[in-house]
Amino acid sequence: MAMENRSEVAPAHGWLTHPRSRADIEFNGGWPSNGLEAGKFFPEKQVGLPDPDVPTDNQSGPKPVPPDGQIASGGCEPTAAVLDEVRDWPKVDLQSGAEAPFQWNFSQKHRTRRYNYFVTKEGWDPSAPLSRDQFEPEPFATYKPYGDIPLWEMPDASTDPNLDKPHTIRLPERSGYHVILAVWEVADTGHAFYQVMDVNFTR
Repeated sequence: MAMENRSEVAPAHGWLTHPRSRADIEFNGGWPSNGLEAGKFFPEKQVGLPDPDVPTDNQSGPKPVPPDGQIASGGCEPTAAVLDEVRDWPKVDLQSGAEAPFQWNFSQKHRTRRYNYFVTKEGWDPSAPLSRDQFEPEPFATYKPYGDIPLWEMPDASTDPNLDKPHTIRLPERSGYHVILAVWEVADTGHAFYQVMDVNFTR
């Protein structure tokens, strides 16, 4: 019953629809694909750290960052645990080193500090649960829709059409199967939203 109540009251926030994430594939949009919410600054484990670029950002109510083995689900309740399963997930074909548009869909917008994109290391183990050690420690791409201005100078997120537009990032040089972790970090809370996609990189 508690799980039903949670899904009824949660408008949640946003998820990656292109390239399609595990959450979009598994849940076909809506809850819980848009509610994979945890703490900011992956791969850090400490909660409540100041923003490295804009320390005045609001870090109120910080959540724990996802533990290893629960990165795909954002460490959320059991409804989303299926996303952490080690299995043959559907893969998106992307060209290594090319530019590609990334599209997020929002059910509730926030003033956005950044989107960080991480990729698994060369020689990673697809038969093991996703962990920090499986990913490169630094994002291969970061997109900041407003740069480093203070959050109170950002436009009202609920009416900002720019947040609905795809942003283009350059993909890493890889071949074969890898996982991309996308982390949407908001500026007006201590929260972030986690999405992973399974990618077949082609040359």
